Amino acid sequence: MKLLLDENLSYRIVASLQGSYPGTTHVRLTGLERADDKAIWQFAKENDYVIVTKDEDFHGLSGLIGHPPRVVSLCLGNSSNQAVVNTLLNNADTIIAAFLDLDIGFLEIS
Repeated sequence: MKLLLDENLSYRIVASLQGSYPGTTHVRLTGLERADDKAIWQFAKENDYVIVTKDEDFHGLSGLIGHPPRVVSLCLGNSSNQAVVNTLLNNADTIIAAFLDLDIGFLEIS
């Protein structure tokens, strides 16, 4: 499973996630740094990414449009890059297992 990190997360954490989520990237690294949510959504859909965000807008899109792409919403508030990395790595099994269910398109992690 590869992740597409939203602009509200640091691109600097991409390398730390490669072991558990090979192919992970950041919107900044794909040329979508200032793109709107729908453009990010379409890119993720076309390239088989799971969007990871702290932005509630993707929850709305998930409910309105459906999936794919799938969305992981991090409910961490203002947290360090290391806290984000730890949360994603510590919850890798949960994230992967949840998305084995084809009916699940949105997952909140805190």
